[in-house]
Amino acid sequence: MGVLTAERIKLTSTRSPWWCSAIVVVLSLGLAALVALVTSIDTGDAGAGEGPPALTPGMAVSGVTAFGVMVLMIMATLTVTSEYRFGVIRSSFLAVPNRTKVMLSKTALVGVYAAVLTFVLALVSFVVAKLIAGDDAPMLVLDGNWQAIYSVPIYALLCMILAVGVGVLVRQSAAAISLIVLWPLLIEPLLGAFGSFGRTVKPFLPFANADRFLAVEQVATDWHWGVWGSLAYFAAFAVIVFAGALVVVNRRDA
Repeated sequence: MGVLTAERIKLTSTRSPWWCSAIVVVLSLGLAALVALVTSIDTGDAGAGEGPPALTPGMAVSGVTAFGVMVLMIMATLTVTSEYRFGVIRSSFLAVPNRTKVMLSKTALVGVYAAVLTFVLALVSFVVAKLIAGDDAPMLVLDGNWQAIYSVPIYALLCMILAVGVGVLVRQSAAAISLIVLWPLLIEPLLGAFGSFGRTVKPFLPFANADRFLAVEQVATDWHWGVWGSLAYFAAFAVIVFAGALVVVNRRDA
């Protein structure tokens, strides 16, 4: 509990977590409102075109999953790389020689915070989209679609575990953030775009499996397991990276 308290003080006494949280709130709710507003406008002009896009709970919370979690991953990485940059990590390891306990406490704190925040934002984003779209979005209901809500905090928690692991392995803020941002947004889409090779590799890409669990996946792919198997695959990947980080942090000098 003492280690958790110390990590909580470090997290809440710096500006970056507050700024990141504010950005997450603005992006999540702002995109939910924008998507609902665009849907409502398209509905009014449905006679002139092909009709409005189907606004679903997954689309309503897409601001949380696509941008909010990404910002929280950057925040989680900075909780590690900033301490290495300013040498604070040495004081932490001197106070608590068990380095594994320090990293587990840091990850648990950031992970629980991200899970709670994203769950609340997913619910609020759904409500905001529903209020704006109203009767123009008949598919925007939670009956049978609760996975769009409860999958968000699960995904956020696993992403925090992965982000802390990457931060420990890389140690440099710029390099770690670049890897976290480019991995799901550039590297995996490029690998999945190479014809038959992409179709073969895509089921084994971690964030592609996470997107499938979040019901974001739209392209037909020959998956080797179900939706929950995709979650287990992404979870295993995050845990393996974090376990490797624990091994490295206990062997390398601070």
